[in-house]
Amino acid sequence: MWKLLHFFSVGILLASISADEHTHLYTDSEEVVLWMNTVGPYHNRQETYAYFSLPFCVGPKEEISHYHETLGEALQGVELEFSGLDIDFKGDMAKTAYCEIDLDEERLRTFIYSVKNHYWYQMYVDDLPIWGIVGEIGPNQDSYFLWTHKRFDIGYNGDRIVDVNLTSENKVDLKAGAKIKFTYEVNWKPSKVTFEERFNKYLDPNFFQHRIHWFSIFNSFMMVIFLVGLVFMILMRTLRKDYARYSKDEEMDDMERDLGDEYGWKQIHGDVFRSPAHPLLFSALIGTGHQLLCVCLLVIGLAIVGELYTERGSMVSIGIFVYAATSPLNGYFGGSLYARLGGRRWIRQMITSAFLLPGLVCGTAFFINFIAIYYHASRAIPFTIMLSVLCLCTFVILPLTLVGTVLGRNLSGQPNSPCRVNAVPRPIPEKKWFMEPWVIVPLGGVLPFGSIFIEMYFIFTSFWAYKIYYVYGFMLLVVILLLVVVICVTIVAAYFLLNAEDYRWHWTSFLAAGSTSVYVYVYATYYFFFKTKMYGLFQTTFYFGYMALFSGALGLLCGTVGYVGTRVFVTRIYSTVKID
Repeated sequence: MWKLLHFFSVGILLASISADEHTHLYTDSEEVVLWMNTVGPYHNRQETYAYFSLPFCVGPKEEISHYHETLGEALQGVELEFSGLDIDFKGDMAKTAYCEIDLDEERLRTFIYSVKNHYWYQMYVDDLPIWGIVGEIGPNQDSYFLWTHKRFDIGYNGDRIVDVNLTSENKVDLKAGAKIKFTYEVNWKPSKVTFEERFNKYLDPNFFQHRIHWFSIFNSFMMVIFLVGLVFMILMRTLRKDYARYSKDEEMDDMERDLGDEYGWKQIHGDVFRSPAHPLLFSALIGTGHQLLCVCLLVIGLAIVGELYTERGSMVSIGIFVYAATSPLNGYFGGSLYARLGGRRWIRQMITSAFLLPGLVCGTAFFINFIAIYYHASRAIPFTIMLSVLCLCTFVILPLTLVGTVLGRNLSGQPNSPCRVNAVPRPIPEKKWFMEPWVIVPLGGVLPFGSIFIEMYFIFTSFWAYKIYYVYGFMLLVVILLLVVVICVTIVAAYFLLNAEDYRWHWTSFLAAGSTSVYVYVYATYYFFFKTKMYGLFQTTFYFGYMALFSGALGLLCGTVGYVGTRVFVTRIYSTVKID
């Protein structure tokens, strides 16, 4: 009975603490929880370990278990553990010792290694992050010191916490056999900072709103205007000449037409809408690209409106939820395209569409997870979380994709090409080397990458360094500019390809736009070696693995937009020409 009462009282305590952290409202002398999160090398931000993996000691207060509130927290390696320190709202605490350790050989080696590698640790108070450094190397590089005193200066405004600062003091020389005493103190100060503005101190407007950032946006915008105008002038002028020539050809009799020199995109009207190679894979890629485009725009919009960067793991959680909720779009666009291309194995196509991107993500994460487990890193994804993701894919994403596929096949699955497809494919004539698809594809990604080049630096810096990305308005504008550039480039590439009487525009337009991802990955490689100080197998694998996923997803998005824009263009020009 006493055990049941104790368990019940602890449950009430946990509920009250959880409520405080959710509402962020406190009464005088109410307990404020200090959560210890992770520790890791400063130059390897993503290589993190549980705070108590170092031989730090816990405070005297009873341990409080923390459960991951969101899937995003678990996937990002958040390892919150109760510090055991007694902190009360508005209650100052003088310098107080909370634990002591004996520095044996093993603990000494662990602390020296962490100091050598510039280990930092992270904590949370009322969802506000705090960072501190483990120790310091002596001036002659032959001695190592450990900071043993934590001074917390906490600002409050009414019944809310609006500011937290940590000062590390009292460095102790690390020597075998020494006894190290850890102390802390808490000072509460009234603050004029409002609760809505309390996260502003973590942002860096001088970095993200620098004139170079504004100039890059302006430069991309001017390039888009120039490119759109150029495409409009060239295509309209050229197409007008083509229409005039084809109208003149229609007035000729059969003898004159046979003796004439016919060439150009009209000559392949019987093959231009022929199904591309590997239609099942192609339709699955296009369906996934539509879903990614929707997810990208929705998440950026929610980040602008809701300031998701202020909550732990919220971006990842929202992204997973939006991706699962938009699965019908994947099935609709992929299934309808596959039906129009004459595909018959629609169930296999639906399963491929549903698991294409989740399979790539889970496969990469599973491989990296082995290395994270070997290093005992907090980035290691627990088995239960992996099982949750698998259930999400099986019981949410797959059924929704099935619903979208059925709707797509029934509503938009009928062929709607303006030209009849010939039974026998027309042979593709020889053309100049620079008109070959293997040349057009890599060149198609140059201008789109140029439009997002500067923004990539800010995004990489925020993710791989200690910056919080918050200028999602800039990101939305850059995404829109990128989509416009991709459409213009692929339309021009498709026109030149068709004019050379090569009807393989489906894959060419997709790959030409998707080649942007190759340049992004090359830039990521450059960034790793010249802009970071990352090292080690774990960090290298983590970086290049997830950058490959990021580049691949960007390639799917760009490729889909490029294909859709090209399809509209091709359908339009062939629907306005009278075909005998």
